[in-house]
Amino acid sequence: MSPSSNAARTSSPSPAAIDALADALSAERKLIGELTEIMLRQRSAVGADDLQGVDDSVFATHRLLLTLGEARKRRRGINTLLGWREDAGVKQLEELLGDAMSPRLRSERDELQSAARHLSREIEINRRVLREALVNNEGLVRAMCGAPAAPAPSGYGAAAQTAYTRPDAIAITRTA
Repeated sequence: MSPSSNAARTSSPSPAAIDALADALSAERKLIGELTEIMLRQRSAVGADDLQGVDDSVFATHRLLLTLGEARKRRRGINTLLGWREDAGVKQLEELLGDAMSPRLRSERDELQSAARHLSREIEINRRVLREALVNNEGLVRAMCGAPAAPAPSGYGAAAQTAYTRPDAIAITRTA
């Protein structure tokens, strides 16, 4: 064991403190599971062109992220009560607790890490799906934003009109 881990470890925490930490990790895991479910609903809504479903998922994600932030504050408070740095992460629990780490706490930590990895994968998939949907459905996005449809250029070198170009406008190019 390194000298820094001895310095990080305080007196053996009470079983109640260990249980409180396990409860905090369990609460975070449940919230991450809910967030994963929202990501799956969002992906389904994108696939069905369900704009209301996408909007609902964005609102639900925002609400759940606030709740998850509160759960993390709770865990940081427990860390402080245990005499650790507030930002001590779950990866450091083994080092901080040593033999005092309960099987339940170890299990909750492992499940939390697994849930976080699963959520990360689902978020990455949603990013790709949303990016592709935006590219493929530019017209839909323009309609949602109230912008006129983008006209196709009329020929090689023709200047494309923008939303700010009058339909009867012409472009004059001076060349020497």
